[in-house]
Amino acid sequence: MPGEKQSAVKYYVGVDVGSASVRAALVDGFGTVVAHAEQPIQVWEPQPDHYEQSSADIWAACCSVTKNHRNVIMWMDHRAVSQVERINATQHRVLNYVGGTMSVEMQPPKLLWIKENLPKSWEKVGYFFDLPDFLSWKATGVTARSLCTVVCKWTYTSDRGWDDSFWKMIGLEDLVKDKYEKIGKLVLSPGEAVGKGLTPDAARELGLPAGIAVAASLIDAHAGGLGVIGADVKGHNLPCENQPITSRVAMICGTSSCHMGVSETPIFVPGVWGPYFSAMVPGLWLNEGGQSATGKLIDHVVRGHVAFPELEAKAAASAHSIYTYLNSHLDLIKKSLPVGFLTVDLHVWPDFHGNRSPLTDLTLKGMVVGLTLSRGLDELALIYLATIQAIALGTRHILEAMQAAGHDISTLFLCGGLSKNPLFVQMHADITGKPVVLSKEVESVLVGAAILGACASGDFASIQEAMAKMGKIGRVVQPNHEHKRFYDKKYEVFLKLVEHQREYRSIMNSL
Repeated sequence: MPGEKQSAVKYYVGVDVGSASVRAALVDGFGTVVAHAEQPIQVWEPQPDHYEQSSADIWAACCSVTKNHRNVIMWMDHRAVSQVERINATQHRVLNYVGGTMSVEMQPPKLLWIKENLPKSWEKVGYFFDLPDFLSWKATGVTARSLCTVVCKWTYTSDRGWDDSFWKMIGLEDLVKDKYEKIGKLVLSPGEAVGKGLTPDAARELGLPAGIAVAASLIDAHAGGLGVIGADVKGHNLPCENQPITSRVAMICGTSSCHMGVSETPIFVPGVWGPYFSAMVPGLWLNEGGQSATGKLIDHVVRGHVAFPELEAKAAASAHSIYTYLNSHLDLIKKSLPVGFLTVDLHVWPDFHGNRSPLTDLTLKGMVVGLTLSRGLDELALIYLATIQAIALGTRHILEAMQAAGHDISTLFLCGGLSKNPLFVQMHADITGKPVVLSKEVESVLVGAAILGACASGDFASIQEAMAKMGKIGRVVQPNHEHKRFYDKKYEVFLKLVEHQREYRSIMNSL
């Protein structure tokens, strides 16, 4: 109105460190991404199943500079197989909160591997950080840890804290010294302000004012969940409308995929991580299912095919991405059939990097049934489709495990890079039989990170308030229910694949 004083628009910076890049976004108080930027980060694979990064490289990427000091063992690194097997053999009570079986992708087995294989480095270490906490320390100089990281990956619990007996039992009793100074003496809730904000040095490197609030962080997938799961869905005719947030699952799908479901009381799901209290949404318990390789698997299958050079050339000539071109090619070859039905004789088991959920078996391998001698673009498009379907079938497997344990899930909320692929989204709707909600802002992880900053700044009274204000939904994709019988049969075959793989292993182990 004329004469009224206009209130200043406030902005927040969300930083997402993913597996392959660092991204930052400027987000206003209404949850709109005003600007964003991306900087790649290096990944080393010195030998099979060993994945490493550099914390200096990651921090430098946040500041748009490149350095190389490899002192990060990545989440996808599987070198600590022996260590995690010994940890699981203890059957310690903390394992109840990781689905009954600890993953090699969690921190205790990696720490034990370092102690056993790099003893000199172990003695020199001042602190062990999860990546989000390292970044908070670089920004503020404060060694506080996020409740999200230590609960989800380090066996900390919200009510009891650290369990001395666990660390002593697995041979890491030296971490108990000085009240866990090396791995987390002070633990903050996500969104809580860390220290006195940005230090002058960090502010200068980032080009931001010294002293602005820095929030206790979330793991990237959890930030994505925060950015999308609390959005207002009124008027979209969704089954989760007027239902508690516990009826939703947030699926963050990029290099890997995570499936985030919350509950008011703890639900113990065999093979699914958690329950973790207040690890994503304050006051609610979190269960986290996951697939260790999804975007990475699709890329592996497509780029490794003999017809990939032809695909790459034709996609470039049409000014489309390779995946947009593949989706269009599938539409050309489907004829009168629905696209998904093209794989009636082609089936994939997607655990090329082991199974995180719900089977928790890192020894499982990928499987493809139905190959022919054909080597052309049609065959590449079909194996691409079958791989996407296998990932969606894996999601159904996880959701069924969660529902069998007590979750009541009606709607999927997708975000992350793979949510930009309409085929990936539609297959998840069709195969799970549930509507899929896409965020208005594709970069939901960045919005989630900005929500934390908004809370740390004091502009919102709670994370829930910020979620409701800043999280917005975009497109809704409904399942094709008339295709249900076909995908029920595909799922039946899917479960047979892993059953047969285990039978083959048993046969060969009997030598």
